[in-house]
Amino acid sequence: MTRPARTVLAGFDTVRTDVENLYRDLHRHPELGLREHRTAGKAAGALRDCGYEVTEGIGGTGVIGVLTNGDGPVVMARADMDALPVRERTGLPYASTATVTDGDGAEQPVMHACGHDVHVACLIGCARLMAGRRDAWRGTFVALFQPSEEQGNGAEAMIDDGLTTKSPRPDVVLAQHVLPYPAGYVGTRTGSFLSAADSLRVTVHGRGAHGSMPQAAVDPVVAAAMIVVRLQTVVSRELAATTPAVVTVGSIHSGSGPNVIPDRAVIELNVRTYDDATRTHVLDAIERIVRAECEASRSPKPPRSSGSPPSRPPSTTRSRPGASRRPSPRTSATTRTPSNRRPPART
Repeated sequence: MTRPARTVLAGFDTVRTDVENLYRDLHRHPELGLREHRTAGKAAGALRDCGYEVTEGIGGTGVIGVLTNGDGPVVMARADMDALPVRERTGLPYASTATVTDGDGAEQPVMHACGHDVHVACLIGCARLMAGRRDAWRGTFVALFQPSEEQGNGAEAMIDDGLTTKSPRPDVVLAQHVLPYPAGYVGTRTGSFLSAADSLRVTVHGRGAHGSMPQAAVDPVVAAAMIVVRLQTVVSRELAATTPAVVTVGSIHSGSGPNVIPDRAVIELNVRTYDDATRTHVLDAIERIVRAECEASRSPKPPRSSGSPPSRPPSTTRSRPGASRRPSPRTSATTRTPSNRRPPART
């Protein structure tokens, strides 16, 4: 570890309690993508208290703080802020009980199930440490708090809203993600580390009728069920056993009562891959299966698909082996993920 880094990190104990308390507060008050108003306000306030030049509302709720400290490189550190529509059942004293109303008027629970509360708290702690020891470094430090990572549109929204004109151009951008390792450890590996993520929404069309007259209908529920079953073969029968990929159907909705055959069904699914060739193969296979099953079911019109391609979160790859691995301030140990261990999926 370099001397400037040691000097900056020497102040860790002075911010640790505040960072941990902030984490608990953020965990207790999660917010979904592009609704992170409270979280963004916390970040902006903390940055201002440290002397950063703060810009809010970038791409909706995005925040940047710029700390200029003489000549030198521009380093940006990024944290995502949004939570997930998940009910928390951890039993923690700071567990989330938050709910929101979705677009259909239904109540949804909200939880930080992906660790973005940790990311925000850690970046605020880092920003405080950098501001507290300006004598140890030279250059410009930019703290960026990004909305809506889970939906895959927050970074693009910030860029479309002029991020590049509101922040110095960085020489390097750093990000982090918590993973299921013991507390205090840092993990790294050569090659793919986090997966690319695609989310798709498929609408299967049918022809509605009374439940007593299935011969007059084209049942989209049956078509959707066959699609869900057939999708299970994409990874298990079309990819080599050494090629990691995930196809998950997370939601299927159709109809409003037991005695009516509906005229459509909606399937929402998520895809995780680690290289462009596999991603292309899996997405093409999904399209092929959906169209074939709809044709086999006599759907009156082609299925409609929408989702994250092409602006999806790409896979994360570490191509330069041999980089130094630094211990966190809480421990003197580090860990390196064995090269034969399958990397974790992006959540």
